[in-house]
Amino acid sequence: MQAFTKLTGIVGPVDRVNVDTDAIIPKQFLKRIERTGFGQFLFFEWRFDEQGVVNPEFELNKPRYEGASVLISRVNFGCGSSREHAPWAIMDYGFRCVIAPSFADIFYNNCFKNGILPIVLSEEQVEDLFQRTANHDLYTLHVDLENKTITDEYGLNIQFDLDEHRRQFLLQGLDDIGLTLQHEDEITAFEQKRAASALA
Repeated sequence: MQAFTKLTGIVGPVDRVNVDTDAIIPKQFLKRIERTGFGQFLFFEWRFDEQGVVNPEFELNKPRYEGASVLISRVNFGCGSSREHAPWAIMDYGFRCVIAPSFADIFYNNCFKNGILPIVLSEEQVEDLFQRTANHDLYTLHVDLENKTITDEYGLNIQFDLDEHRRQFLLQGLDDIGLTLQHEDEITAFEQKRAASALA
């Protein structure tokens, strides 16, 4: 898994509450067996109309947000079903960080397993980010996971909280398998000892 240390990226807004996983990646696109290729379907029913034509009114379709890698949204982001395809789609689209006042628990946990940094800020702080994004073209944030800070070019400086275990997961680029493989020598020794005792 790709490590996350620092990110400087354009901010893309999705100004909605209770964004559920079916809105993030609609169920009809869950047939793929790979983890990649889901980005094209991110927010599909908002990004396109019923004929598949791009909806110019949807925030992320506006040219000023092209290439955004920081997503901001409102409360309860990632609610609904527990599909891991949701963070896969967010990551594949190009977002490495999602900022919201709150997240659904399963979605939040899945972000860390897929190299995405979800940051919880107060509703007031998130509202300020929405205002800054609206007032500046190509509004950019600097997210520093090592120091747990968010800054911009206009004086913003926010310290965010994050469980240290999760922070280390991202800093080292570890998923559950990678964490287990850190103990590969001990696992091998245990298996050899167990095999030897079975033959005795």
